[in-house]
Amino acid sequence: MSALPSYAFGSAHLHAGDLARSIPLIPRNLVLGFLTAYRAVISPIYGDVCAYYPSCSAYAVGAVQQHGAAKGAVLSAWRILRCNPWTKGGVDDVRPQDHFRHDLTARGFVVPSRKD
Repeated sequence: MSALPSYAFGSAHLHAGDLARSIPLIPRNLVLGFLTAYRAVISPIYGDVCAYYPSCSAYAVGAVQQHGAAKGAVLSAWRILRCNPWTKGGVDDVRPQDHFRHDLTARGFVVPSRKD
C-alpha cells in the first residue's frame, strides 16, 4: 500500500457550530471512510502493483476529497481502467478543483472551512 500524498491531509477539526454546514459533506466522507477501510484491509494484500503514483486507491482518496463522491468515483473508475499491464504508468495526481472551499482533517476527511 503506497502512502497518501501530502495534499490528502490537513489540520482542520469539525466544530460543533459547523454541523449543519457539514451535512452536504456526508456522502463524500462516507466514501472516504470506505476507502480508508479498503486501504487498511484489502490494499496491503495486493501490495504495490499499481503502475501509477499515487496508487489507484490513493488517487481515489484525492479524487473524492477534491471533487465529491460522484465525480470522484467516476475519476477513480477511469483511473482503474487505465491501470493495466500495458500502460507505461508514471505520476498521475488528481487535478485539484479550482474553487475547493473545504478543509481536510488529519485523517483526510472533509470539513467545512472556517473563516476565523
